[in-house]
Amino acid sequence: MTIKLGILGVGKIAHDQHLPAIAANPAFTLVGAANRSGAVDGIPTFPDLDALVAGVPGLEAIAICTPPQDRHTIVRAALNHGLHVMLEKPPGASLSEIADLPGLAASKNLALFATYHSRYAPAVAPAKAWLADKHITNVRVRWKENVRQWHPGQAWIWEPGGLGVFDPGINAMSSLTEILPEALLITKADLSFPANRGTPIAAMLELTDIAGLAITVELDWRQVENQMWEIAVDTDAGSLLLSGGGAMLDIAGTKTDDQDQHAEYEGLYKRFAELVPRREVDFDIAPIKLIADAFMLGKRIEVEAFTD
Repeated sequence: MTIKLGILGVGKIAHDQHLPAIAANPAFTLVGAANRSGAVDGIPTFPDLDALVAGVPGLEAIAICTPPQDRHTIVRAALNHGLHVMLEKPPGASLSEIADLPGLAASKNLALFATYHSRYAPAVAPAKAWLADKHITNVRVRWKENVRQWHPGQAWIWEPGGLGVFDPGINAMSSLTEILPEALLITKADLSFPANRGTPIAAMLELTDIAGLAITVELDWRQVENQMWEIAVDTDAGSLLLSGGGAMLDIAGTKTDDQDQHAEYEGLYKRFAELVPRREVDFDIAPIKLIADAFMLGKRIEVEAFTD
């Protein structure tokens, strides 16, 4: 028996990543979608979650790919409908609104999965394993991309709760918190806000851990040429470079091949397929906590207006 799955919010990330990953996983049968506009070929599409539940008898699980601002209400409704829930990152627009979700899922004996796809990039686990017994001396993160290429016309991302550059930045934070052995703290944040936008387009962060490790993070959405998604780590046994968003690994000059990024979402659905029959909760908030702290400690710097 396969898991009868629905998908809520059928935008760019759903088309690019979720739908191919679902199709590739025999544990799931995609039986319906909910979307404000447009449809998914071959399955019934409804205007909202309630209509999807009413229109697809036996629906068991839902993948939620909506913008984060309405996420809390949607997730609570899905759990109250008795659905196992998989959440696209970020898990919500604020820490307070996601705080009750794991407890609600557990009380209803339902699976809840807050996903961070970058953790499932093929080189992340080898990087974590190599760093586990090393003395780390310095970490530098550079996550710089072209917002017009990756988020064209997505106005919600510039509104409060949309996270701005921290939408891709959470990928950096999720990889960083996965591969480093100690919990991390934000100590300084400079946030660059376009004059006409409610969320930052760039950020310069300083972090540390309980041992005083120096970590710098550069996030920028204005990088047109030479886009980069990399974490460089210096250790007592040499240097490690995790690049391509986790697709490539270079340890002391020994490189792995560039690997398929679709493996990230295939990994997410493999994990969700494990959680559903066990009715387990996998809901790490470490990456979103760091982002919340960056906003709390951040110095606002106004930069030129941004237009798509």
